[in-house]
Amino acid sequence: MLMNGADLLEVANDNDFAIPAFNVSDWAMCQGVFAASEERRSPLIVAIHPDELSHVGVELMPAIVERAHRSSVPVSIHLDHGATYEQVLLAIKAGFTSAMLDGSMLPFEENVALTRRAVEAAHAVGLSVEGELGTIGKTDGEAEDGAAEIIYTEPEDAVRFVEETGVDSLAIAIGTCHGLYPAWMKPELKLDLLVDIKAKVGVPLVLHGGSNNPDREIGEAVKRGVNKINISSDIKVSYHARMREVLADDSLREPNSIQPACVEAMRATAAQKIDLFDAAGRADLY
Repeated sequence: MLMNGADLLEVANDNDFAIPAFNVSDWAMCQGVFAASEERRSPLIVAIHPDELSHVGVELMPAIVERAHRSSVPVSIHLDHGATYEQVLLAIKAGFTSAMLDGSMLPFEENVALTRRAVEAAHAVGLSVEGELGTIGKTDGEAEDGAAEIIYTEPEDAVRFVEETGVDSLAIAIGTCHGLYPAWMKPELKLDLLVDIKAKVGVPLVLHGGSNNPDREIGEAVKRGVNKINISSDIKVSYHARMREVLADDSLREPNSIQPACVEAMRATAAQKIDLFDAAGRADLY
């Protein structure tokens, strides 16, 4: 069942759980996150970053939209970290039901103006928009874009940002980074800051950089008000680590001999995240 992102997240906000947004970069991965979500009866956000979209091509979007329509769980297809107004327009044309306009690296007023412009275009055709305030860190060269230094979201700024842009959800900075944390780097979320923002902002809150964080912290963030958590690195590591193992047998060449085990490894990671976010069984609320 394909849904607008705002309608999907409204139920999570009302019922105190988080929906996983799984980034996919090929059809096999896409099938895997659908299967994991349907098995666990979890709502699903299929997230595609502009870099991932350039890899799979917009030509794949009709297949993802059709798969979402046929799914037994509610699904939104989300443009992750759209950086320009034009990328949001592309998402509208391509069949996404939700889009992010990430102006977090811009000065506040410029972020507001760009995000509001994206909201006006998206709302006119029934798409929802996620904005971002504050900056997410970046751990390595393979990670999505991020800042060298985390700028934490100020609660009063969040209130003003939501009011002036009309966004349907807000990604906040409370201490996460994109990518996988090196051994020397210990993530630490400012959960009290999350509570303060949640008390002041009515729209669903989003946590980027959700991979590789301690389960205890992520679980606590869900309890304290996060409604969407982006997972990219963790499922890709599971998928490609298993692929490296499978390809040790150099006689294999057919995708049906190589990819099923990789998808299964990724599905196991996705299922663990679904349970951690308290999303299992929540499809029955829709």
